[in-house]
Amino acid sequence: MKTLLIVSHPNILESGSQQFFLTAVKENENVTIHHLEDIYPDGKIDVAKEQQLLCEHDRIIFQFPFYWYSSPPLLKHWQDVVLEEGFAYGKRGRKLVGKEFGLVIMIGVHEREYQAGGSELFTINELTKPFQAIAHKTGMKYLRPFTVFQFFYWTEDKKLDMVMKYQQMLTMENNLSLETRENWIIEQLERASKTTKDEDAATVFQFTISTIKENRLTLDELKIVLDQMYGNN
Repeated sequence: MKTLLIVSHPNILESGSQQFFLTAVKENENVTIHHLEDIYPDGKIDVAKEQQLLCEHDRIIFQFPFYWYSSPPLLKHWQDVVLEEGFAYGKRGRKLVGKEFGLVIMIGVHEREYQAGGSELFTINELTKPFQAIAHKTGMKYLRPFTVFQFFYWTEDKKLDMVMKYQQMLTMENNLSLETRENWIIEQLERASKTTKDEDAATVFQFTISTIKENRLTLDELKIVLDQMYGNN
């Protein structure tokens, strides 16, 4: 699966959260990082090029800071000119049907404020309805948003946990089953094993892969036994 990560941020080099997360996937061959302000500093978008990129990828992710409950202006302009009738919707506009679509949103306010009674009043789910409508209109499958609240207050442990979830958002099959997560981890370990120059680390990676696979076999065998037991009752 190939993911197109469309990033919009006017001052991305000054954004610690953006730099942190983008660094985590910049070497991944299955993720295309596409920073709009860098590619189109004059705001003149190459519509044909953008539409071709969309066609070449299976999962489309918008990543941006939450500006007045929406995206930065260039991403909004991108939506206006790229997702046009005849391409993204309409009788002949079925180019995006079946693709996956999701959001990665950086938010400066505490998560508790995005609810009834909070200072922002509405939930993120409510405020992102326009993006959900885009997915519906274009025939894409809307993914659960990845929200980053108050990044600079995070502990190192939380950063490590969230960066793995971020990588999964971008590259893992849209299925939260244990087996899916196991397969995703195995893929990451195999990639790391092939690229590392540390032989000891490579050995640890391979050992971990073997352990996960053995545990999976044990779980599958237990499932067969349980199915037989309940099937006979």
